[in-house]
Amino acid sequence: MNIQWYPGHMTKAKRAMKEDIRLIDLIIELVDARVPLASRNPDIDELGKGKARLILLNKSDMASEQQNEAWMSWFRKQGFHVVKINARTGAGLKQINAVVQEACREKIERDRRRGIINRPVRAMVVGIPNVGKSTFINSFAGKACTKTGNKPGVTKGNQWIRLNKSLELLDTPGILWPRFEDQQVGLLLAFIGSINDEILNREELAVELLRFLRKYYPETLKERYPDDGKDDLGSRGEDGALTELERIARLRGCLMKGGEPDISRAALLVIDDFRSGKLGRITLEFPPEER
Repeated sequence: MNIQWYPGHMTKAKRAMKEDIRLIDLIIELVDARVPLASRNPDIDELGKGKARLILLNKSDMASEQQNEAWMSWFRKQGFHVVKINARTGAGLKQINAVVQEACREKIERDRRRGIINRPVRAMVVGIPNVGKSTFINSFAGKACTKTGNKPGVTKGNQWIRLNKSLELLDTPGILWPRFEDQQVGLLLAFIGSINDEILNREELAVELLRFLRKYYPETLKERYPDDGKDDLGSRGEDGALTELERIARLRGCLMKGGEPDISRAALLVIDDFRSGKLGRITLEFPPEER
């Protein structure tokens, strides 16, 4: 699959972020805990040079807890502050204020030496589409400050939100980068819903997801889609994932007239089962090996 998606409003959003960065003390970057590197926009590191950095591993309840800890350790070694959260339920949000103060300690002390007391930290909240920025801000503020949605691209412009006397947030639209050099990154983003589904071949996407699950989470796959023993998947062609999709269609009653498996419906079911967490806690990307 060749996946590219860069709507025009993202160019405008990136330009606005460049203009606003001079006002910022801290960049709070939300990533999806299931794909922590793939869900990082590489442009943010260039944009945020010289700024304090905080990574929020969102949707951590949907990712492997063992891998959450591994990713937190990896990000800290890269010089980031990091907190794992679930923006939807509010888990982990109480830790953030203390971490923000720690991340901006030098700035706060510098202000104090200049006689500037109680100036709030100004933080820019960034992240790719559908990673949960607006949900995070609304949960963190305890009120609906921004629009939210389960489709990428709901937030269109920048807006300031004053949370308390010590912290102000600048919400920004989710932006990708113009071209995925590594198609594996595009694939991972498609799995989690950060690419517009309307441009994707969802049958191919489901086949790729099943291949990954069969390799790394075979027991999860068996538990969610139990094999009745009637199908010998290994003897039905080289593309076992497609065969498995056919089997899942029959298992879940995704059938067309005549009893033929409805592959399209089965593909949507598998993708939805993953995105909704019905497959359990799954991490699709693992920390790079230390060299």
